[in-house]
Amino acid sequence: MDPKLFSTVFVTVFLAEIGDKTQLATLLYAAENRGGRPTVFAAAALALVLAAGIGVVAGDLISRTVSPRTLRWIAGVGFLVVGAWTLWKD
Repeated sequence: MDPKLFSTVFVTVFLAEIGDKTQLATLLYAAENRGGRPTVFAAAALALVLAAGIGVVAGDLISRTVSPRTLRWIAGVGFLVVGAWTLWKD
């Protein structure tokens, strides 16, 4: 395992998930189901692991036909489009 890659991915994903709608939904489920907090944690953790797994598999498949540079451009433009849409949707 590459420790530099691990730490880069960990920090990036961790920071991206802080305060997002997934974390807020999990917070609400835990607040509403005091006795079910372990279940809420397990379900949320499994969902995030499966979502990440889909991302890894999709990234592997896409990288076989699309160059990393093109993927970075597509991702960057996608983030800019979503950001612009979020700012100007009203």
